[in-house]
Amino acid sequence: MIVLSGADLVLPDRVLAGGTLVLDGDRIAEIVPGPRQASASSSGPASAVAFDLTGHYVVPGFIDVHVHGVEGLDTLESRGAIREIAGRLTKYGVTGFCPTSLACAPDVLRMMLEAVRDARTTRAPGGARVLPAHLESNFINPEFKGAQPLECLRLPPGSHRVHAGSPQTGRADGEWSGEDILREIENARPDVGIITVAPELDAGIPLIESFVSHGHHVSLGHSGATYEQGMLGIRAGATQATHLFNRMPPVAHRAPGLAGAVLESDDIIAELVCDGVHVHPGMMRVALAAKRPDRIMAITDGTAGSGLASGSRAAIGGRAIRIADAAYLDDGTLAGSVLTMDRAFAKLTAEVGLSLSDAATVCSTTPARALGLQGFGVISPGAIADFAVLDRDLRVVQTWIAGTLAWGGPSTSV
Repeated sequence: MIVLSGADLVLPDRVLAGGTLVLDGDRIAEIVPGPRQASASSSGPASAVAFDLTGHYVVPGFIDVHVHGVEGLDTLESRGAIREIAGRLTKYGVTGFCPTSLACAPDVLRMMLEAVRDARTTRAPGGARVLPAHLESNFINPEFKGAQPLECLRLPPGSHRVHAGSPQTGRADGEWSGEDILREIENARPDVGIITVAPELDAGIPLIESFVSHGHHVSLGHSGATYEQGMLGIRAGATQATHLFNRMPPVAHRAPGLAGAVLESDDIIAELVCDGVHVHPGMMRVALAAKRPDRIMAITDGTAGSGLASGSRAAIGGRAIRIADAAYLDDGTLAGSVLTMDRAFAKLTAEVGLSLSDAATVCSTTPARALGLQGFGVISPGAIADFAVLDRDLRVVQTWIAGTLAWGGPSTSV
């Protein structure tokens, strides 16, 4: 049994100042107001290992459902990259993440999903939990592709109408088609969690329905959908939206577009890139007011440039990026962020104005609920003991996974 005393515990509805967290195995056994000594009869045996966390916060471990890489590593670069990424994300308070792809060829997708399977089934000591992948997929609108490679975009099977800018509908350009991508997904269903789809594509709605019927979470994004097309996607079973406001038409009072449909619908949980570059803090407040923290999940959309110095070079899906306030292709196209989840949490409190509890909801609780992870993303008795310890500047000093210290130095023994 482990006892952590003195920290301010960020609970779902309040911050418990100077509380005590009691761990038993991989679970939170008890939350005690005040120091351990105040409840010695209920805090476990005298032989429990106890630590003093006075002057710190304990928050539920961050869950990032959209991250391409960190510290020079990219999810698509090699079979070993995802396991290495898992090992590096813990220093930023991440306890679980969905490795995220760009549109890519079938053999590259197969390699990534095999790596996801390996890392999910045998978590490396000290590494964050690897969750089923997020495929920022081949089935998006080429006019809203952003940094996605045009040559890898495909229309869904059964489509007959080619969108402007679409490279093809069938076999060409490397001799593979949308059916080949679907075959890779079919062969790795447990390892595919989220799939981004543009609902306005010809045959896009049947594709959404098919993905949902096989247990995947469909996220609407990289899309030029109208409000009406967005609502069709939601009715087809989509439950998420990929980086709200980015790579979709702007909201207008006569044409609310996909973003308007997402803001209106309680059936959709929306990702929000919380770096202040992708979305202005004022628009973050608008989204949070419209959907509430339990329908918004903070993401990094982090790249291999996350954690690197400004001016560095890295890659995303084999394409070179330069690192500044975000990640950019050489032509200036925004290609993801350099954000980490601890800084997203800090920005939500300092610049957006969320309480610590609401920021924890957005960074931890909502993503866990969106993925159907029971007992994760919350500090409460009986929950899985995945949490981060932050200093008063909201910098991570420890990350705990399954009741074990995964990153950071030991605290002072009580």
